[in-house]
Amino acid sequence: MDTANPKAGAAPSVDGDDGDTVGSSDEIAVTLKLYASLGVYLPAGAKKNESVVKASVGTTVRALLDTYNVPPEACHLVLVNGVYQAPDDRCIMQLADGDSLAVWPPVAGG
Repeated sequence: MDTANPKAGAAPSVDGDDGDTVGSSDEIAVTLKLYASLGVYLPAGAKKNESVVKASVGTTVRALLDTYNVPPEACHLVLVNGVYQAPDDRCIMQLADGDSLAVWPPVAGG
């Protein structure tokens, strides 16, 4: 992995970036939303901190985030379709076609 570029090695799976379309029975489309400092992990072409990405049927929340090199320790608040996913659930929660995965990093302020 290229440590200078957190996107290096990320799967080229943005819907429409290569002319492919989601539709295969073994693929799903998920809207990946990465907020604040996590936006750097979105694939090229992402707009407004989100991108529709392809994944295999059975892909878990953690597996999809791993595909885009999003560090587990940077994933503080994780929602699938607006429902909180606890850290222990992220490795077992399988995404479905049309799901929305939103992730925020830990924040500090005062």
